Amino acid sequence: MNREDKRKNDELRKLKIVRPYLPYAEGSVYLEMGNTWIICTATVEDKVPSFLRGTGQGWITAEYGMLPRSSPTRIPREATLRRIGGRTQEIKRMIGRALRSVTDLHELGERTIYLDCDVVRADGGTRTAAITGSFIALYDALDYLVQTDQISSVPLNEYVAAISVGIVGDNSLLDLCYIEDSEADVDMNVVMSETGRIIEIQGTGEKRPFEKKELDNLLKLAKKGINKLIKKQKKVIGKELT
Repeated sequence: MNREDKRKNDELRKLKIVRPYLPYAEGSVYLEMGNTWIICTATVEDKVPSFLRGTGQGWITAEYGMLPRSSPTRIPREATLRRIGGRTQEIKRMIGRALRSVTDLHELGERTIYLDCDVVRADGGTRTAAITGSFIALYDALDYLVQTDQISSVPLNEYVAAISVGIVGDNSLLDLCYIEDSEADVDMNVVMSETGRIIEIQGTGEKRPFEKKELDNLLKLAKKGINKLIKKQKKVIGKELT
């Protein structure tokens, strides 16, 4: 298949990570996946939601939003609309689940880490880019707690990243841009840990049902992409997790 940006079917878009990116947050990352650009910040607060008070356990939660002109047509700010859309709710929960799954929340103590993901430019795969970037911001926030003697070690069990895959026509594609996503027969987002364990799959037959062998092929393709993303995360962070 001739992809718009001339990539091979199993090739990631060009990846760029800047870290740290903002001066005030405990962790901050600017990430580009092709023409999808996103800022992820991590903020530490010494409190937890009411359902965790007195448990000794921390919490990780996320916010997600698209700037009004991150897309070809203006997206109204949800604060102006006085409601959070269903898509936004879904994505913010997905980010939080993904990062809590690899964090020892008891070692974090009764603290909350807020991950704020703001899409600057959208061209497909914003939720998966948010997870990949937020992991780095989370690591830096946890490392800040270590450096300030608030916890003894970074309580992350393993690296985690996410990627989109899909079937367009007869082709299985890795890391779909917007045009590919909009034309996909099958569209899927995969979150996976460093050891290849699946954290979340969001898969939909947009134009037709799909078979298990197609699912298996897409997961294999996603793992290949996620391994490359985690390799880049490790290069940026410069440490293995023990």
